[in-house]
Amino acid sequence: MLNSTDVAAFEQQGYLILREAVAPQVHTAAREAAEALLTSDRTRGRDRSSDGKDGFRGVVDMDQAFLPLVSVPAVLQTAVALLGANLHLMSSHLIALPSLLPASRRTIRVPERHGWHRDMGAATRDLGTEQVPRLAIKAATFLTAPGPDTGTTMVLPGSHRNPGAIEVPEGQIDPPGAVSPRLGPRDVLLFENRTWHAGGLNTSGHTRLAVMMQYGYRWLAPLDDPPQNLDLRSLSPIENQLLSGHYDRNTDGSIAPEGSGADPLRRWAEHPPA
Repeated sequence: MLNSTDVAAFEQQGYLILREAVAPQVHTAAREAAEALLTSDRTRGRDRSSDGKDGFRGVVDMDQAFLPLVSVPAVLQTAVALLGANLHLMSSHLIALPSLLPASRRTIRVPERHGWHRDMGAATRDLGTEQVPRLAIKAATFLTAPGPDTGTTMVLPGSHRNPGAIEVPEGQIDPPGAVSPRLGPRDVLLFENRTWHAGGLNTSGHTRLAVMMQYGYRWLAPLDDPPQNLDLRSLSPIENQLLSGHYDRNTDGSIAPEGSGADPLRRWAEHPPA
């Protein structure tokens, strides 16, 4: 159950850990689905990079096993407390971070390319750093066992309150004060769009798998392709709000009062599960 201390901690630090928020069966099913996607020859939505990372955007539309991660109660309670109920899912992003080989040469997370960034860079470019408010919350679920050497997402506490750029000392790859949150296998790491963060170094010998769900205001454009495979008729009202893209419409397609499309999450938040 979310409490005022959790909200205050997020307001101060720009991130929060939700302990054991994901049910064991949901976690297992999502990991198996992730492994199947990564070993497939699918190209639509694939997100590969020159540093060896692999993954997919829009995974909720690729396998039903990811759907329960959209509506994790503790995540939704926190997102609504911080942003309000007028939300949708902007992105569901699977990231596979390979382990570094002892003699491998890195192209990122090196002093000349340290990898620290804020999300929603387009908003910063268009509005300016001092004008960008909190727009979105990202929920990171790690599908492989997290640990200090597995490349868990690092954050810079309090950086969301400083509109300026971070300073990384010469020859280093992390700014002073950066932390690698200590996570359990079913914990969820939350952080907002203004919080500076970076992928850690994975030297564990195993690929790190994570799913990043990003929740933002319904008037923000989604980052993923429109869903093609979801059966919207089978979704719960909250899932429909978060995933359908049908904004302020009645069931017959006619125009509904402005903001009514957020009623499912708004009503749920008024009487959240115990």
